Order: sequence, then C-alpha cells, then structure tokens
Amino acid sequence: MFRTVCMVVILATLMAGTVLAESYNYVKPETMKTWLETKKPVIVVDIQVPAEFAKRHLPGSVETNAFPVKSDEEKKRLENVLATIGSSRDDVVIVCPRGGGGAKNTYEYLKSKGVDEKRMYILEKGIEGWPYPQMCATGR
Repeated sequence: MFRTVCMVVILATLMAGTVLAESYNYVKPETMKTWLETKKPVIVVDIQVPAEFAKRHLPGSVETNAFPVKSDEEKKRLENVLATIGSSRDDVVIVCPRGGGGAKNTYEYLKSKGVDEKRMYILEKGIEGWPYPQMCATGR
C-alpha cells in the first residue's frame, strides 16, 4: 500500500512539473483590443504565412512569415525582429493563426535568444479567433 501511494505521489509530481514547464503568458483579445485603442507601446510579432498576413493582421504588426517556426529556416525569419525587441522595453505579442503550436514555438525561440518571458504574450486563439475584424489591417 505504501509503495502504491508513493508511486501515485511521484507520478502526480512529475505530471505537475510537465504542466508547469509549458506555461505561457496569454493576452485575451479584449485586452489586446484595449492596448491597440490606447496605443500602448507593444511589439506585435506576426508569424502568419504571407497570403494569410495579407488577408488580415493587427495594425503595426511585424510580418515575419515564420509559421510554424519549426525549421531553422523558419526560425531565421525571426532574426530581424530580435533587434527591434532587444532595443525596446515594450511588451511583445505573438500572433499566429490559432494561438497554438506556432506561437509557442516562437515564444520558446525568443526566450532562447534572451527575451524576458515577463514581456512576452501569445494572442489567445490567434488571428482566427480575433473577434474585431474591423480593427484588422490588410495588405503587406
């Protein structure tokens, strides 16, 4: 019995550690809308592919076309934005199609390059879940 309880405690601890290891900062669309309306200084890193970026993106977004940020080539597309982030203290909002894997890959990559996690956010539900289409820009 004691052995079983110990195993359950160990497994629960390991599972909790795994969940905590994948913790990201998210910004809700409502909050992002307020930030845009109040012109809060923020660096919006958009990783959508070119055609999707041209259809719609948040005003002032930095187009990187890095989605899904898995290959070295895709990660290299984020290099240009690193200089902007490094020379600023503004928060960074990562925008991808759905706010999932590509955004997390970007977050991890930027973190590996020294960007403080306290500054980074992922737009919850990505651009596809953005409920304010009238605020989107088009073109490139």
